[in-house]
Amino acid sequence: MSLTRSRISHKASRFTESVIREMTRLANRHNAINLAQGFPNFPAPEEIKNAACAAIQNDVNQYSITWGSAEFRRSIAEKYRTFYGWEVDPEREITVGCGSTECMIASILALVDPGDRVVIFEPFYENYGPDAIIAGARPVFIPLDSTKGWSFDPELLENKIRSASKDTGIRALILNTPNNPTGRVFSLAELQCISELAQRYNFYVLTDEIYEHITYEGCRHYPIALLPGMEERTVTISGLSKTFSVTGWRIGYIIAPPDCSSAIRKMHDFLTVGAAAPLQEAGVAAFQLGQDYYRKLAEDYTKRRDFLGAALTEAGFKIWKPFGAYYMMADISGLTHLGDVEFVNEMICRYGVAAVPGSSFFHDPQLGKHLVRFAFCKSLDVLSQAAERLMELGKDFKS
Repeated sequence: MSLTRSRISHKASRFTESVIREMTRLANRHNAINLAQGFPNFPAPEEIKNAACAAIQNDVNQYSITWGSAEFRRSIAEKYRTFYGWEVDPEREITVGCGSTECMIASILALVDPGDRVVIFEPFYENYGPDAIIAGARPVFIPLDSTKGWSFDPELLENKIRSASKDTGIRALILNTPNNPTGRVFSLAELQCISELAQRYNFYVLTDEIYEHITYEGCRHYPIALLPGMEERTVTISGLSKTFSVTGWRIGYIIAPPDCSSAIRKMHDFLTVGAAAPLQEAGVAAFQLGQDYYRKLAEDYTKRRDFLGAALTEAGFKIWKPFGAYYMMADISGLTHLGDVEFVNEMICRYGVAAVPGSSFFHDPQLGKHLVRFAFCKSLDVLSQAAERLMELGKDFKS
Protein backbone atom coordinates (compact mmCIF):
# COMPACT_ATOMS: atom_id res chain seq x y z
CA MET A 1 0.00 0.00 0.00
CA SER A 2 1.45 3.38 -1.00
CA LEU A 3 1.67 6.33 1.37
CA THR A 4 -0.76 8.65 -0.37
CA ARG A 5 -2.94 11.60 0.62
CA SER A 6 -4.84 9.37 3.07
CA ARG A 7 -1.80 9.42 5.37
CA ILE A 8 -1.66 13.25 5.52
CA SER A 9 -3.26 14.68 8.65
CA HIS A 10 -6.59 16.43 8.36
CA LYS A 11 -5.04 19.51 10.01
CA ALA A 12 -2.29 19.80 7.40
CA SER A 13 -4.84 19.60 4.59
CA ARG A 14 -6.77 22.62 5.90
CA PHE A 15 -4.18 25.33 5.23
CA THR A 16 -1.50 26.14 2.69
CA GLU A 17 2.11 27.13 3.07
CA SER A 18 2.65 30.78 3.93
CA VAL A 19 1.63 33.05 1.06
CA ILE A 20 3.93 35.76 2.44
CA ARG A 21 7.00 33.53 2.33
CA GLU A 22 5.98 32.25 -1.11
CA MET A 23 5.97 35.86 -2.35
CA THR A 24 9.58 36.19 -1.18
CA ARG A 25 10.54 33.09 -3.16
CA LEU A 26 8.75 34.46 -6.21
CA ALA A 27 10.44 37.86 -5.78
CA ASN A 28 13.84 36.17 -5.59
CA ARG A 29 13.10 34.17 -8.72
CA HIS A 30 12.28 37.33 -10.69
CA ASN A 31 14.81 39.64 -9.04
CA ALA A 32 11.95 41.82 -7.79
CA ILE A 33 12.08 44.37 -4.97
CA ASN A 34 10.58 42.55 -2.02
CA LEU A 35 7.87 44.67 -0.41
CA ALA A 36 6.03 41.49 0.55
CA GLN A 37 7.72 39.87 3.55
CA GLY A 38 8.31 42.10 6.55
CA PHE A 39 12.06 42.00 7.02
CA PRO A 40 14.31 45.09 6.90
CA ASN A 41 17.10 45.36 4.34
CA PHE A 42 19.21 47.59 6.61
CA PRO A 43 21.55 46.48 9.41
CA ALA A 44 20.73 45.80 13.03
CA PRO A 45 22.35 48.08 15.66
CA GLU A 46 26.08 47.51 16.00
CA GLU A 47 25.76 47.10 19.78
CA ILE A 48 23.60 44.02 19.54
CA LYS A 49 25.56 42.44 16.67
CA ASN A 50 28.75 42.86 18.70
CA ALA A 51 27.07 41.34 21.73
CA ALA A 52 25.95 38.31 19.72
CA CYS A 53 29.46 37.79 18.30
CA ALA A 54 31.02 38.18 21.74
CA ALA A 55 28.62 35.63 23.24
CA ILE A 56 29.54 33.08 20.55
CA GLN A 57 33.28 33.73 21.05
CA ASN A 58 32.77 33.34 24.80
CA ASP A 59 31.22 29.91 24.19
CA VAL A 60 27.64 30.76 25.08
CA ASN A 61 26.75 28.04 22.59
CA GLN A 62 24.87 25.40 24.56
CA TYR A 63 21.28 25.17 25.77
CA SER A 64 20.08 28.00 27.94
CA ILE A 65 17.38 27.39 30.54
CA THR A 66 14.36 26.20 28.54
CA TRP A 67 12.28 29.29 29.29
CA GLY A 68 15.17 31.71 28.73
CA SER A 69 18.39 32.81 30.34
CA ALA A 70 17.95 34.47 33.72
CA GLU A 71 19.75 37.65 32.63
CA PHE A 72 17.64 38.09 29.51
CA ARG A 73 14.42 37.54 31.45
CA ARG A 74 15.53 40.15 33.97
CA SER A 75 16.24 42.54 31.08
CA ILE A 76 12.75 41.96 29.70
CA ALA A 77 11.23 42.68 33.10
CA GLU A 78 13.27 45.88 33.40
CA LYS A 79 12.16 46.95 29.92
CA TYR A 80 8.48 46.62 30.88
CA ARG A 81 9.09 48.49 34.12
CA THR A 82 10.77 51.32 32.20
CA PHE A 83 8.29 51.65 29.33
CA TYR A 84 4.99 50.80 30.98
CA GLY A 85 5.50 50.88 34.75
CA TRP A 86 4.60 47.18 34.73
CA GLU A 87 6.15 44.98 37.40
CA VAL A 88 6.72 41.53 35.90
CA ASP A 89 8.24 38.57 37.75
CA PRO A 90 11.06 37.28 35.51
CA GLU A 91 11.15 33.94 37.32
CA ARG A 92 7.50 32.99 37.08
CA GLU A 93 5.93 35.16 34.38
CA ILE A 94 8.36 35.36 31.44
CA THR A 95 9.08 32.69 28.84
CA VAL A 96 11.55 33.20 25.99
CA GLY A 97 10.62 31.50 22.73
CA CYS A 98 11.80 31.15 19.14
CA GLY A 99 10.20 34.30 17.81
CA SER A 100 6.73 35.67 18.49
CA THR A 101 5.31 33.12 16.05
CA GLU A 102 6.37 30.19 18.24
CA CYS A 103 5.29 32.14 21.30
CA MET A 104 1.76 32.41 19.91
CA ILE A 105 1.33 28.75 18.98
CA ALA A 106 2.83 27.62 22.31
CA SER A 107 0.38 29.88 24.14
CA ILE A 108 -2.62 28.66 22.14
CA LEU A 109 -1.69 25.01 22.66
CA ALA A 110 -1.24 25.65 26.39
CA LEU A 111 -4.57 27.41 26.95
CA VAL A 112 -6.97 26.23 24.24
CA ASP A 113 -8.52 22.77 23.94
CA PRO A 114 -9.80 21.16 20.73
CA GLY A 115 -13.28 22.46 20.02
CA ASP A 116 -12.79 25.71 21.93
CA ARG A 117 -13.69 28.92 20.14
CA VAL A 118 -11.08 31.60 19.50
CA VAL A 119 -11.91 35.13 18.34
CA ILE A 120 -9.72 36.46 15.51
CA PHE A 121 -10.04 39.95 14.03
CA GLU A 122 -9.72 40.01 10.25
CA PRO A 123 -7.83 40.79 8.14
CA PHE A 124 -5.34 38.88 10.29
CA TYR A 125 -1.68 37.93 10.21
CA GLU A 126 -1.80 34.71 8.25
CA ASN A 127 -0.38 32.48 11.00
CA TYR A 128 -3.37 32.89 13.31
CA GLY A 129 -5.72 30.77 11.19
CA PRO A 130 -3.37 27.76 10.99
CA ASP A 131 -2.53 28.22 14.70
CA ALA A 132 -6.19 27.75 15.56
CA ILE A 133 -6.45 24.72 13.25
CA ILE A 134 -3.33 23.11 14.75
CA ALA A 135 -4.83 23.55 18.22
CA GLY A 136 -8.14 22.12 17.04
CA ALA A 137 -9.90 25.39 17.89
CA ARG A 138 -12.88 26.90 16.08
CA PRO A 139 -12.21 30.46 14.94
CA VAL A 140 -14.80 33.21 15.30
CA PHE A 141 -13.89 35.95 12.81
CA ILE A 142 -14.66 39.60 13.57
CA PRO A 143 -14.29 42.03 10.64
CA LEU A 144 -12.25 45.19 10.93
CA ASP A 145 -14.05 47.97 9.05
CA SER A 146 -11.80 49.58 6.43
CA THR A 147 -14.23 52.51 6.06
CA LYS A 148 -13.62 53.37 9.71
CA GLY A 149 -9.85 53.04 9.82
CA TRP A 150 -9.93 49.26 10.39
CA SER A 151 -11.77 49.53 13.69
CA PHE A 152 -14.21 46.90 14.94
CA ASP A 153 -17.89 47.16 15.82
CA PRO A 154 -18.19 46.63 19.62
CA GLU A 155 -21.82 45.55 19.32
CA LEU A 156 -21.01 42.95 16.67
CA LEU A 157 -18.10 41.66 18.77
CA GLU A 158 -20.31 41.21 21.83
CA ASN A 159 -23.10 39.61 19.83
CA LYS A 160 -20.67 37.06 18.37
CA ILE A 161 -19.23 36.33 21.80
CA ARG A 162 -22.70 36.06 23.37
CA SER A 163 -23.83 33.71 20.61
CA ALA A 164 -20.76 31.51 21.09
CA SER A 165 -21.40 31.46 24.85
CA LYS A 166 -24.68 29.65 24.23
CA ASP A 167 -22.56 26.81 22.85
CA THR A 168 -19.06 26.18 24.20
CA GLY A 169 -18.18 29.81 24.85
CA ILE A 170 -15.07 31.75 23.88
CA ARG A 171 -11.77 30.48 25.25
CA ALA A 172 -9.47 33.18 23.89
CA LEU A 173 -9.27 36.28 21.71
CA ILE A 174 -6.19 36.99 19.59
CA LEU A 175 -5.34 40.68 19.54
CA ASN A 176 -2.57 42.06 17.32
CA THR A 177 -1.76 45.70 18.03
CA PRO A 178 -0.16 47.54 16.32
CA ASN A 179 -1.84 45.46 13.68
CA ASN A 180 -0.46 43.50 10.77
CA PRO A 181 -1.63 43.89 8.00
CA THR A 182 -3.78 47.03 8.54
CA GLY A 183 -1.49 49.27 10.59
CA ARG A 184 -4.29 49.84 13.10
CA VAL A 185 -3.22 50.78 16.65
CA PHE A 186 -6.17 49.80 18.81
CA SER A 187 -7.38 52.70 20.93
CA LEU A 188 -7.68 52.65 24.70
CA ALA A 189 -11.46 52.65 24.28
CA GLU A 190 -11.25 49.55 22.06
CA LEU A 191 -8.97 47.83 24.55
CA GLN A 192 -11.38 48.67 27.37
CA CYS A 193 -14.24 47.15 25.35
CA ILE A 194 -12.27 43.93 24.85
CA SER A 195 -11.26 43.96 28.53
CA GLU A 196 -14.86 44.25 29.71
CA LEU A 197 -15.97 41.41 27.44
CA ALA A 198 -13.04 39.18 28.48
CA GLN A 199 -14.02 39.56 32.11
CA ARG A 200 -17.77 39.26 31.51
CA TYR A 201 -17.48 36.16 29.35
CA ASN A 202 -14.35 34.73 30.99
CA PHE A 203 -11.81 34.32 28.21
CA TYR A 204 -8.10 34.94 27.72
CA VAL A 205 -6.65 37.66 25.51
CA LEU A 206 -3.55 36.55 23.61
CA THR A 207 -1.96 39.75 22.44
CA ASP A 208 0.73 39.97 19.78
CA GLU A 209 2.60 43.24 20.40
CA ILE A 210 5.67 42.66 18.24
CA TYR A 211 5.31 46.14 16.64
CA GLU A 212 4.83 47.94 19.97
CA HIS A 213 7.62 50.48 19.32
CA ILE A 214 6.68 51.29 15.72
CA THR A 215 3.85 53.82 15.95
CA TYR A 216 3.18 57.15 14.25
CA GLU A 217 1.69 60.59 14.76
CA GLY A 218 1.33 60.37 18.51
CA CYS A 219 -0.44 57.00 18.53
CA ARG A 220 0.58 55.16 21.66
CA HIS A 221 0.70 51.44 22.16
CA TYR A 222 -0.92 50.42 25.44
CA PRO A 223 -0.65 46.82 26.71
CA ILE A 224 -4.13 45.52 27.47
CA ALA A 225 -2.69 43.55 30.39
CA LEU A 226 -2.39 46.83 32.31
CA LEU A 227 -6.13 47.46 32.33
CA PRO A 228 -7.89 46.60 35.61
CA GLY A 229 -8.63 42.89 35.90
CA MET A 230 -6.65 41.94 32.78
CA GLU A 231 -3.19 40.97 34.00
CA GLU A 232 -4.46 37.59 35.19
CA ARG A 233 -6.15 36.79 31.86
CA THR A 234 -3.72 38.27 29.32
CA VAL A 235 -0.83 36.61 27.53
CA THR A 236 1.47 39.32 26.14
CA ILE A 237 3.77 38.38 23.26
CA SER A 238 6.59 40.45 21.78
CA GLY A 239 10.23 40.03 20.74
CA LEU A 240 13.36 41.50 19.21
CA SER A 241 12.61 40.96 15.51
CA LYS A 242 10.91 44.16 14.41
CA THR A 243 12.23 46.69 16.93
CA PHE A 244 15.88 45.76 16.35
CA SER A 245 15.75 44.57 12.71
CA VAL A 246 16.73 40.97 13.52
CA THR A 247 13.83 38.98 12.10
CA GLY A 248 16.11 36.01 11.42
CA TRP A 249 17.21 35.68 15.04
CA ARG A 250 13.84 34.31 16.19
CA ILE A 251 13.92 35.67 19.74
CA GLY A 252 10.47 36.29 21.19
CA TYR A 253 9.02 36.26 24.67
CA ILE A 254 5.78 35.78 26.53
CA ILE A 255 4.53 37.49 29.68
CA ALA A 256 1.72 35.62 31.39
CA PRO A 257 0.44 34.92 34.91
CA PRO A 258 2.32 32.10 36.68
CA ASP A 259 -0.25 29.35 36.08
CA CYS A 260 -0.43 30.19 32.37
CA SER A 261 3.36 30.52 32.15
CA SER A 262 3.79 27.07 33.63
CA ALA A 263 1.59 25.53 30.92
CA ILE A 264 3.15 27.63 28.16
CA ARG A 265 6.66 26.63 29.22
CA LYS A 266 5.76 22.96 28.86
CA MET A 267 4.45 23.47 25.35
CA HIS A 268 7.46 25.62 24.42
CA ASP A 269 9.85 22.99 25.78
CA PHE A 270 8.49 20.23 23.58
CA LEU A 271 8.08 22.45 20.53
CA THR A 272 11.59 23.93 20.37
CA VAL A 273 13.43 23.23 23.68
CA GLY A 274 14.79 26.76 23.78
CA ALA A 275 15.76 29.90 21.88
CA ALA A 276 19.32 30.53 20.68
CA ALA A 277 21.51 31.13 23.73
CA PRO A 278 24.01 33.65 22.29
CA LEU A 279 21.23 35.72 20.77
CA GLN A 280 19.58 36.00 24.16
CA GLU A 281 22.81 37.61 25.37
CA ALA A 282 22.47 40.08 22.51
CA GLY A 283 18.91 40.72 23.69
CA VAL A 284 20.30 41.98 26.98
CA ALA A 285 22.37 44.51 25.04
CA ALA A 286 19.35 45.47 22.92
CA PHE A 287 17.35 46.50 25.95
CA GLN A 288 20.18 48.71 27.12
CA LEU A 289 19.77 51.01 24.12
CA GLY A 290 18.37 54.33 25.26
CA GLN A 291 15.20 56.24 24.42
CA ASP A 292 16.92 57.98 21.50
CA TYR A 293 17.02 54.64 19.70
CA TYR A 294 13.24 54.21 19.88
CA ARG A 295 12.57 57.82 18.87
CA LYS A 296 14.77 57.47 15.80
CA LEU A 297 13.16 54.13 14.95
CA ALA A 298 9.72 55.78 14.77
CA GLU A 299 11.05 58.83 12.91
CA ASP A 300 12.77 56.72 10.25
CA TYR A 301 9.73 54.52 9.72
CA THR A 302 7.52 57.59 9.44
CA LYS A 303 9.64 58.81 6.51
CA ARG A 304 9.43 55.41 4.82
CA ARG A 305 5.67 55.20 5.38
CA ASP A 306 5.05 58.65 3.95
CA PHE A 307 7.30 58.05 0.94
CA LEU A 308 5.68 54.75 -0.05
CA GLY A 309 2.20 56.07 0.63
CA ALA A 310 2.73 59.01 -1.71
CA ALA A 311 4.17 56.73 -4.42
CA LEU A 312 1.30 54.26 -4.23
CA THR A 313 -1.30 57.03 -4.32
CA GLU A 314 0.32 58.62 -7.37
CA ALA A 315 0.45 55.24 -9.10
CA GLY A 316 -3.31 54.84 -8.64
CA PHE A 317 -3.68 52.69 -5.54
CA LYS A 318 -6.09 53.64 -2.77
CA ILE A 319 -4.19 53.33 0.51
CA TRP A 320 -4.96 53.31 4.20
CA LYS A 321 -2.33 55.25 6.11
CA PRO A 322 -1.05 53.01 8.92
CA PHE A 323 -0.55 54.35 12.43
CA GLY A 324 1.58 51.44 13.58
CA ALA A 325 3.69 48.53 12.28
CA TYR A 326 5.36 48.80 8.87
CA TYR A 327 2.75 47.62 6.40
CA MET A 328 0.36 49.43 4.09
CA MET A 329 -2.87 48.00 2.77
CA ALA A 330 -3.85 49.13 -0.72
CA ASP A 331 -7.01 48.76 -2.79
CA ILE A 332 -6.31 47.78 -6.41
CA SER A 333 -9.87 48.01 -7.72
CA GLY A 334 -9.29 51.50 -9.15
CA LEU A 335 -6.40 50.18 -11.22
CA THR A 336 -7.48 46.79 -12.47
CA HIS A 337 -10.20 44.17 -12.72
CA LEU A 338 -7.66 41.47 -11.91
CA GLY A 339 -7.93 39.63 -8.63
CA ASP A 340 -5.25 40.15 -5.99
CA VAL A 341 -3.26 36.99 -6.78
CA GLU A 342 -3.16 37.64 -10.53
CA PHE A 343 -2.31 41.30 -9.96
CA VAL A 344 0.57 40.54 -7.58
CA ASN A 345 1.96 37.92 -9.95
CA GLU A 346 1.86 40.50 -12.75
CA MET A 347 3.48 43.12 -10.53
CA ILE A 348 6.31 40.76 -9.61
CA CYS A 349 6.96 39.21 -13.01
CA ARG A 350 6.48 42.28 -15.20
CA TYR A 351 7.33 45.26 -12.96
CA GLY A 352 9.71 43.76 -10.39
CA VAL A 353 7.88 44.70 -7.17
CA ALA A 354 6.52 42.11 -4.75
CA ALA A 355 3.57 42.53 -2.39
CA VAL A 356 1.21 40.10 -0.64
CA PRO A 357 -2.24 39.26 -2.04
CA GLY A 358 -4.89 40.53 0.36
CA SER A 359 -6.87 37.30 0.25
CA SER A 360 -4.22 35.59 2.40
CA PHE A 361 -5.36 37.71 5.37
CA PHE A 362 -9.00 36.55 5.31
CA HIS A 363 -10.72 33.26 6.10
CA ASP A 364 -12.80 33.75 2.93
CA PRO A 365 -10.33 34.72 0.17
CA GLN A 366 -13.05 36.63 -1.69
CA LEU A 367 -13.04 39.26 1.06
CA GLY A 368 -9.50 40.29 0.15
CA LYS A 369 -9.52 39.95 -3.64
CA HIS A 370 -9.31 43.72 -4.10
CA LEU A 371 -6.45 44.25 -1.62
CA VAL A 372 -2.68 43.90 -1.49
CA ARG A 373 -0.24 44.55 1.35
CA PHE A 374 3.07 46.36 0.96
CA ALA A 375 5.91 46.33 3.53
CA PHE A 376 7.93 49.54 3.86
CA CYS A 377 10.68 48.21 6.14
CA LYS A 378 13.25 49.01 3.45
CA SER A 379 15.82 51.74 2.99
CA LEU A 380 14.66 54.87 1.18
CA ASP A 381 16.84 54.13 -1.85
CA VAL A 382 15.13 50.75 -2.30
CA LEU A 383 11.70 52.31 -1.79
CA SER A 384 12.66 54.91 -4.41
CA GLN A 385 13.46 52.16 -6.92
CA ALA A 386 10.18 50.46 -6.11
CA ALA A 387 8.34 53.77 -6.58
CA GLU A 388 9.73 54.17 -10.11
CA ARG A 389 8.52 50.69 -11.03
CA LEU A 390 5.11 51.30 -9.46
CA MET A 391 4.74 54.52 -11.47
CA GLU A 392 5.36 52.52 -14.63
CA LEU A 393 2.76 49.98 -13.52
CA GLY A 394 0.26 52.75 -12.80
CA LYS A 395 0.72 54.32 -16.24
CA ASP A 396 0.27 50.97 -17.98
CA PHE A 397 -2.81 49.96 -16.01
CA LYS A 398 -4.45 53.39 -16.41
CA SER A 399 -3.88 53.49 -20.18
